[in-house]
Amino acid sequence: MLGLFSLVGICAIAALLLAAFAPYIRRCAAGGVCTSNARLNGKTVVITGANTGIGKETARDLAQRGARVIIACRDLTKAEAAAQEIREDTGNKQVIVRELDLGNTRSIYQFAENIIKEEKVINILINNAGVMMCPYMKTSDGFEMHFGVNHLGHFLLTFLLLDLIKRSAPARIINVSSFAHVFGRINFQDLQSEKSYEGALAYCQSKLANILFTRELAKRLKDTKVTVNSLHPGSVKTELTRHSWVVALLWKICTFLIKTPKEGAQTSIHCAVAEELEEISGKYFSDCHPAFVAPQGRNDETAKNLWNVSCKLLKIQWD
Repeated sequence: MLGLFSLVGICAIAALLLAAFAPYIRRCAAGGVCTSNARLNGKTVVITGANTGIGKETARDLAQRGARVIIACRDLTKAEAAAQEIREDTGNKQVIVRELDLGNTRSIYQFAENIIKEEKVINILINNAGVMMCPYMKTSDGFEMHFGVNHLGHFLLTFLLLDLIKRSAPARIINVSSFAHVFGRINFQDLQSEKSYEGALAYCQSKLANILFTRELAKRLKDTKVTVNSLHPGSVKTELTRHSWVVALLWKICTFLIKTPKEGAQTSIHCAVAEELEEISGKYFSDCHPAFVAPQGRNDETAKNLWNVSCKLLKIQWD
């Protein structure tokens, strides 16, 4: 009986301590905040997957700064609803919706063709969209979904828009990666996970690919006044968890440790507008500061091999 009372007492004390420190923990979990007041009047921004989550909050912030924001999404109904909300919230009528399915190369080519015809400049490209821990699926072109959407889709999109981006310089390219890259490996013998599949590992591989793509592209863009950086948005409560009930449950249990979409968007915004990053390229950020990159994300040989394999898979020549 005494032991039971002791256990209850310990639990009560723990609960009181958690309640007392919860506000401090919440502030720490919220992470860094973009402090730049930079305006983007006359600038054009393309953001993939901006109909929800951190993409939507990034679009809202950049629209508030005066940018012409192009929301590139597969679901036009959701995208238009998000765009209308942002227009009403910011007073910026230049929030445009365009169809883009990153799991379909034909859609990517069509999107790029339309943008090049319609837009005079692209000053900021934010490769934000992604899938996370979904069941084994393939894109329209036969690529494993994580690798196909998170890496190859954005790789092709950037390739197709790059000439316009260069003509718009100074310009920035931002790739939303993840701390999950630390657990990733580029399995060149089974890039499409056809021999074995684990959703979490496939996701980690695709996020590592984002960082390696950033690293190699930064080298190729040297002296062009176009920078490219990647980032970890943090653990954010978004629709990405819809394919994993385990992650969704953990998010609910640890909700005070999870960032809101607005908090998660801060590093994307920082990379897009911070004046001090004007000439910074090839770096990785978290909470609006440079962050640790795992050794496999700093391997130049792997980055170059991945670049070459990606070009071969997409049937493009990108020298």
